[in-house]
Amino acid sequence: MAQSRLNVLADYLRPYWKNSALGIVALLIVNVLGAFIPQLIRTSIDELSEALSFEAVLPSILLVFGLSSVMWVVRMVSRILLFGVGRQVEFDLKQKIFDHLLTLEPAYFARNTVGDLISRSTSDVDNIRRLLGFAVLSLANTLFAYSLILPFMLAIDVRLTLASLSIYPAMFLMVHFFSDRLRNQQAQVQEENSNISDLIQEDMSGMALIKIYAQEENERQAFRVVNQRLRQANLKLGQTRNALFPLLGGLASISLLVVVAMGAGAIADGTLSIGDFVSLQLYVGQLVFPTALLGFTISAYQRGEVSLDRIEAILQAQPTIQDAPQIKMLPLEQIQGRLEARNLTYAFPDSKAPALKDVNFVIEPGETVAVVGPIGSGKSTLANAIPHLLDVQPEQLWLDYYDITTIRLQDLRKAIAYVPQDSFLFSTTICNNIRYGAPIMDQIDVEYAAKQAYIHSEILNFPQHYDTVVGERGITLSGGQRQRTALARALLVDAPILILDDSLSSVDNQTATAILQNLSSGTQRKTVLFISHQMSAAAMSDRILVMDQGTIVQAGTHDELLAQGGLYQTLWEQHQLEERLQV
Repeated sequence: MAQSRLNVLADYLRPYWKNSALGIVALLIVNVLGAFIPQLIRTSIDELSEALSFEAVLPSILLVFGLSSVMWVVRMVSRILLFGVGRQVEFDLKQKIFDHLLTLEPAYFARNTVGDLISRSTSDVDNIRRLLGFAVLSLANTLFAYSLILPFMLAIDVRLTLASLSIYPAMFLMVHFFSDRLRNQQAQVQEENSNISDLIQEDMSGMALIKIYAQEENERQAFRVVNQRLRQANLKLGQTRNALFPLLGGLASISLLVVVAMGAGAIADGTLSIGDFVSLQLYVGQLVFPTALLGFTISAYQRGEVSLDRIEAILQAQPTIQDAPQIKMLPLEQIQGRLEARNLTYAFPDSKAPALKDVNFVIEPGETVAVVGPIGSGKSTLANAIPHLLDVQPEQLWLDYYDITTIRLQDLRKAIAYVPQDSFLFSTTICNNIRYGAPIMDQIDVEYAAKQAYIHSEILNFPQHYDTVVGERGITLSGGQRQRTALARALLVDAPILILDDSLSSVDNQTATAILQNLSSGTQRKTVLFISHQMSAAAMSDRILVMDQGTIVQAGTHDELLAQGGLYQTLWEQHQLEERLQV
C-alpha cells in the first residue's frame, strides 16, 4: 500500500519533475554551502587564536558573509520552486476531481454526501499540497544535511560526533511509536471535517424548512454535537503532536549539550582546537533543526497519506454508465424522435422488487404521450431510463430504432430535453438559467422560450427582468416560476424529444394545459413524454399510459380509458373530486 501511494504521488509530480529537480538541486547547493561555511569559521578562529590580528581573518569574514547571502538567495529559490510544484499539483488535483465528478452518474452523488465530496476536494487536496511542498523540501533538506555534514564532523572528531548522534536512535523509535496513532487520529479529523461540512451544506440548503418548523434550536444542538466531535478529534491529534514534537526538539538539542560537555575536556587536553569545537557546535546546530523538523514532516506525511486515500477513492470510482466500445454516432439533425420500450425491466441496486417490469410502448415522432399513475408506480424511473441516466440493459429502450445503450451518451442526451421533478436553478440570472443548455443563444431566443413556458410576462415584472438573480437553487422564485424557468431552459435547446417529469406540479391546471397544448401544436412538433398527476392536462395528450407497480396497465386516449374503467377512471374521479372541493 505504501509503495502504491508513493507511485501515486510520483504520478502527481511527474509533469513538474524539472521544477522539482531544480528545487532539490538548489537545496543541495544550500546544504553544500551550509557544510562549507563552518569550515571557514573554524579556520578563521584558529588563525585568529594564533595571529591575534583582525586583518588576518577579514577576508574569511567577508567570504562567509558573501556565501551566507548566496545561501539565503538559493534557499528562497528552492522554496519557491518546491512550494510552487505543490501549488500546481493542488490546482491539477482540484481540476481532475471536478472533471471526474462530471463523468459520474447521479446515483454516485446519492451515495456520497455533498459535504464529504467538498471536504475531499478542498482540505484533503490542501494536505497533498503540503505533503508535496513542505514535506518534500524538509525530507530532502534532512537527507542532504546529514550526508554532507556528517563527514566533516567525523573528520574533526569521531568520538564527539558519535556521542552527539547517540540520542538519535531514540528519536526514530519515538517517531515509529507515534506513527500509527497520528495516522488514525488524522483520519478521524478528516472524517469529522466531512461530517460538519455535510451538516452546514444541508442546513444552508434547507434553511426555509428549518424556519417553517421553528427547528433552529434542534439544528443548533445537532451542530454542537458534530462540532464537539470535531473538537475532540482535533484535541486528541493536537495532544499527540504536542507530546511528540517538543520531545524530538528536546532530544535533538541534547546533542549540543553533549558537544559542550565533552568538547570542553578535549580542549583542555589539547586534543581539540577552539576552531574545531566551534565548528562542531555549528554542525550539530545545523542538524538540530532538520531533525526536529522531522516530526512536522511525519505529521504532514500522515495527513497527506490519509488525504491521498480519500482523494483516490473519488478518482478510482468508475461511472457505471459509459459509452459502449462500439458506439453509434447519431447527429441531432438525423433524429426523428421515435421512442420504444421492449420488455423494459429495471431494479435499483439492493432492491428486491423491480421498479420497472416488462414495460412496452411505442411513441411516434411528434406524439404527445402522458404517463399517469399512483405515487411509486415507476413513472420517474421510466423518465430517468430514457436518457440513459440508469444502467438499463441492452435491447430494451430504443430511439429511432437504435438501442440507446449503443448510442454515444452525448448524442443521446442532446436529443432529449429533460425537465426533472426538482427544477434546479443555478444562483445566477434568469437569462443565464434559461440559456444554460445553449449558452450562445440570443436574447430573442431566450424570450421566445420563456413565452412558450408561460413565464415571460412574470419575468418582466421583476426589477431587473431577465437579469434578475434568482439566488441559490432559485430560492427567490415561487415553485411554479422555478418549474416554468426550467421548462424554458429545456425548450431553448430545441431537442426533438421533451420529457417532463411532473415538472408542472406547482403550475395551475389551466396554465399546465395551455403549455401542453402549445407543445403539441405547430409545424415542428416535439415528441413529448408528459409525466404528471394533473389529470386535466394529461387528458389533452394524444395518448395516455397508465402505470402501476412498475408496469403499464392501461393505454389509450382519455375517452378510451374512461370507457375501459379501471385505474385510470379511479384517478380521474379523484381528480374531479379534488377540483370540486377546491371550488
